[in-house]
Amino acid sequence: MEPKKLEAVASWPLPTTLKQLQRFLGFANFYRRFIRGYSTVAAPLTALTKPSPGPFRLTPEAIQAFKSLCRHFTTTPILQHPDPTLPFVVEVDASEVGAGAVLSQRGPDRKLHPCCFFSRKFTPAQRRYGVGDRELLAVRWALEEWRHWLQGSDTPFLVWTDHQNLISIKATKQLNPRQARWALFFEQFNFQLSYRPGSKNQKADALSRQHAPDSPSSDPEPVLPPHRILGPLRWSLETKVRAAQASDPGPDNTPPGCLYVPNTCRPDVLHWGHSSVLSGHPGRQRTLSFIRRAFWWPSVRRDVQAYVDACDVCARAKTPNTPAAGPLRPLPIPHRPWTHLALDFITGLPEASGMTTILTIVDRFSKAVHLVALPGLPSSATTADLVLQHVVRLHGFPQDIVSDRGPQFVSAVWKAFCRLIGSTCSLSSGYHPQTNGQVERANQQLGRYLRCFASEHQRTWPGFLLWAELAHNLQVSSATGHSPFEICHGYQPPIFTHQVPAGGVPSARQMIRGCRKAWKSARSALLIASRRMSTQHDRRHPRRLHFRVGQRVWLSTKDLRLRTESHKLSPRYIGPFRILSRINPLTYRLQLPPAIRVHPVFHVSKLKPFFRSSLHPPAPDPPPPRIVDGGPAYTVERIIASRRRGRGVQYLVHWTGYGPEERSWIPSRFILDPSLVAEYRQRTAATPGPSGVGPGGGGTVT
Repeated sequence: MEPKKLEAVASWPLPTTLKQLQRFLGFANFYRRFIRGYSTVAAPLTALTKPSPGPFRLTPEAIQAFKSLCRHFTTTPILQHPDPTLPFVVEVDASEVGAGAVLSQRGPDRKLHPCCFFSRKFTPAQRRYGVGDRELLAVRWALEEWRHWLQGSDTPFLVWTDHQNLISIKATKQLNPRQARWALFFEQFNFQLSYRPGSKNQKADALSRQHAPDSPSSDPEPVLPPHRILGPLRWSLETKVRAAQASDPGPDNTPPGCLYVPNTCRPDVLHWGHSSVLSGHPGRQRTLSFIRRAFWWPSVRRDVQAYVDACDVCARAKTPNTPAAGPLRPLPIPHRPWTHLALDFITGLPEASGMTTILTIVDRFSKAVHLVALPGLPSSATTADLVLQHVVRLHGFPQDIVSDRGPQFVSAVWKAFCRLIGSTCSLSSGYHPQTNGQVERANQQLGRYLRCFASEHQRTWPGFLLWAELAHNLQVSSATGHSPFEICHGYQPPIFTHQVPAGGVPSARQMIRGCRKAWKSARSALLIASRRMSTQHDRRHPRRLHFRVGQRVWLSTKDLRLRTESHKLSPRYIGPFRILSRINPLTYRLQLPPAIRVHPVFHVSKLKPFFRSSLHPPAPDPPPPRIVDGGPAYTVERIIASRRRGRGVQYLVHWTGYGPEERSWIPSRFILDPSLVAEYRQRTAATPGPSGVGPGGGGTVT
């Protein structure tokens, strides 16, 4: 230290304000690596920098700490500058609250001289680690702190620890996922672990115990699942937008009733308006309409288009709506809601709470839907009872019911039921679902919704059915220009409470006039849309796509067999994959992973482009494999299924960071984490499995 600075420190006055204290600590922090136990010495001073209601005042402990630091500044340090030509010794230790380490070298007197000190406080989650993991984390922190001295050393350096079990960490083959990640980091260093009793490892032990816990803390467990806490999420978003307006209030032409969204909050608003459970990953126009009901900014249309195009979840879950072959013959357009229905069933769903089937009921006028979960395909009598419960009870008797030629709808019971309620029974032609296109379209949207939110955990789909119906009925239909809710009830429900219009309750006549006006507007829009779609459908040609070599594209899974629990909820596209070459204007060769054992040349109809946007965070790249015993190793995220092969059992596993196309069958002995097997057995306890698979079976699980 310079003598001039020694004099300045020796005569440094006691701080009387928080600003003076921060200036002194900033100076002291520059020399902290020369002061042993700096964090402990300066703790009374750093505690005063926290916000407090009362006036600033130095405590006796703070005054003593201030004087002690001044004495350290004026004392010749005992630290030795590291010499890269000499071997290092790293002494580490971990306590319940933190970790400490000392980097040392032997001097000319053959005694160890400290070069650097290190200490760090554990987070609440790290405090719950086992003793071995805390000690191993201390080693990782120390090597990471001094890697510029230790990495790439030709001569091995010593790491002293008082935890004897760590000595064999490099040789063991049974590591948990956390230890396996750290073992990959340790491969960058040339060191030997050596056991040193705690009585001889007091320097690192003292550093590890500097951080005493301020107060007992615990992580509260959530009362409700995250997908059910909708109100706080919406209000927190609005609060965040209003807070950001303090620095960016926005232009004067902001539409009334909408919040201007500054640049910093636009990704959050786009995520809420497109990717949340309430919105349900709609398309461009529906996302734009939904966001504009509460928020606005000048480039909202352009940003919504870029965000929706770059949504990986939509790209995987949605399929393009290709035009049907032959001329289009639309069904007659109704005059009011719930007089003309369309029915269909969605089957083949994974069993959840005893349910495997969904009945979709569509009002062909308003496009409103009712979704009913069922334990299986019902009989004709049960289907009639469901129509009474979910349509007649709420909306009155329908005039026409369109359905396919399923056994429920061609029976005499169903025809008698329709005749009894005064409704005609319209059946689609064989193998031509376009006749019942509106319910097929609703089923597509429902399938997209469930794939977006239940693709990973497919047995949770019944819990999203209510939200899927609400999201559908809240979105504005491009055919009518209104939402189904508005056409049926005469008003649009507010999203936020402040959007409720002021004034009295409208009269009955006013409500009737509003409903009839909405019906007239919707029917006019339906007539225009019907004529427009007929004209476009009859003259439209298949759209051509052109890709370039090196571009990434999504690949359709229509002709691929994915190892998933349910094809209904499986992704419709996988990838993105890079184009290696262009065979001809309509065929491309893709770079596929080894797990997809198909010919890598595909027609352009099986591909769709991959987009990116700065407003949409890109999907993380798959993690690279770790090298264990000279070979690649991957992390198992969860077990999907099991099967018996010979005397052993194989598990279908989902790899962390990879899609369903990369799933593979592996022997049970390769599952190193027994909790994965326990979780799988608990999840499938009531599901029949291969013979011999159960508690106590499945080979050796380590």
